Amino acid sequence: MAKHRIFTTSVASVYPHYIAKAQKKGRTKGEVDTIMTWLTGYDQAALDAHLTARTDFETFFAKAPRLNPLRALITGVICGIRVEEMEAGTMQEIRYLDKLVDELSKGKAMEKILRLGVL
Repeated sequence: MAKHRIFTTSVASVYPHYIAKAQKKGRTKGEVDTIMTWLTGYDQAALDAHLTARTDFETFFAKAPRLNPLRALITGVICGIRVEEMEAGTMQEIRYLDKLVDELSKGKAMEKILRLGVL
């Protein structure tokens, strides 16, 4: 079976859409970056390097230094699919990111987006 094309799409090509979606609702690029670093464990320099290198989504998540264990608390529907019911793997990680950006653009507090206070 062929890979979904999102796997070979560069994160940098989708990133401006994440920023635009957030900014349209009064949120910031910094908040999108915070979400991305929280989810993947990359620091800002590494995130910027992947964006500059035009790393594809599959590689971006495969090389993530520490996928946040609290990402399992991300629930809800994105693109018509419940993220918590998806098979674990790259597509679920991409949908987690989509869901977090969606929560940001809907005005959810950053503490809730990052699942802080859960521990």
